[in-house]
Amino acid sequence: MSDGFFIADLDPAVAARDVVTLSGPEGRHAVTVRRIEVGETVTVADGRGHGVRGAVVEVRKEQSQLDVWVEQVLVDPGPEPRFVCVQALPKNDRVEQAIDLLTEVGVSEIVPWQASRSVVRWQGERGERARDRWQSIARAATKQSRRLTMPIVAPLASTAQVADRLRFADSAYVCHESATDPIIAQHPSLGEVVFVIGPEGGVAPDELAAFQAAGAVAILMGGTVLRTSTAGGVALVQLRQLAELIHWMDDE
Repeated sequence: MSDGFFIADLDPAVAARDVVTLSGPEGRHAVTVRRIEVGETVTVADGRGHGVRGAVVEVRKEQSQLDVWVEQVLVDPGPEPRFVCVQALPKNDRVEQAIDLLTEVGVSEIVPWQASRSVVRWQGERGERARDRWQSIARAATKQSRRLTMPIVAPLASTAQVADRLRFADSAYVCHESATDPIIAQHPSLGEVVFVIGPEGGVAPDELAAFQAAGAVAILMGGTVLRTSTAGGVALVQLRQLAELIHWMDDE
């Protein structure tokens, strides 16, 4: 079994040889579910790029707390470029797969988009609960993938708001099955890369036109049409590989 990984608030000034107390829901999970014992090594991350790793020196089961002797302070400066996925609202049974995959392959921010062809609608309190669910899924996937930085789930965006986000991005793309520019021919810039994933019914023509007018390039990921729940993760992997290759070639 791998070392325990937990997300909790950390003092920004934490240093080696300090003692960090894990409590609250994560402490309860560590003590009662994972049954972490004295001597085991765990990692505690704050979800904002900082973490600590060390041995458990005390477990207080009644208080659902444990103390960690900090052996190593961990810092994640964040990916370069920073990838933002504008994800059209998928059907409820597809949400977890979409957010899981995006988080595990390194997305920095997920922007829920109310596309015209989205079957699901976020309105009022239902929308807030849905956004909370997306963030909860991202949190769980962050722990699964042992990331120090947890993706942000932004507020629900309209088509006009997505267009504005694309307009100010360093690189902007719309994944579309009718595109003629292959994804492998793109040159994502350093900075912020924003890419759009449409709903099950696809990106509507007027939406595509608005995004292209904002400077986005319509790209084709391959010879098959992917589900909205998997398209984001596949696009992100390809864009990351392209960015890394371009950066490596520039350094040569």
